[in-house]
Amino acid sequence: MPLPTPLDLALRQVVEDAVVRMFVATDERDWRTLEDCFTDPFVLDMTSMGGGEPVSISPAQVVQAWSTGFEPLDHVHHQIGNLRTEASADRARVRCHGVAFHHRAQAPGLKTRVFVGTYELSLAYAAGKWRVDRLQFKLKFIDGNLELEKAA
Repeated sequence: MPLPTPLDLALRQVVEDAVVRMFVATDERDWRTLEDCFTDPFVLDMTSMGGGEPVSISPAQVVQAWSTGFEPLDHVHHQIGNLRTEASADRARVRCHGVAFHHRAQAPGLKTRVFVGTYELSLAYAAGKWRVDRLQFKLKFIDGNLELEKAA
């Protein structure tokens, strides 16, 4: 296999930075930045967590859903690793392992819930920016308090 060129490495880094930006914006509840991380529309596939079908959704819709869903939680923390990235001039694919921690200090019983799985993201480059046009989470397991959002 030939060594990647500096341009290949720079492209991969910019693509991976776009993915990291999405996770950090989610954790920091920076909804304006998060909304800018997606194409309009984009495909969200969380079917591994509860069935159904992937949905075509606007960035505003996902921000509304996630901001409402995370509101009862004190902290959300995503950690990704083992990135496998393929990129061309205007398309990219990133596959990675991911862990998402949810914490609520006032929850009865266990204060945390942990999701472990893999992410598959497709990105498109347009108007000078990489944006996610498909996000799929493949759940391996959940551990901890499954009713974390319930009132204390």
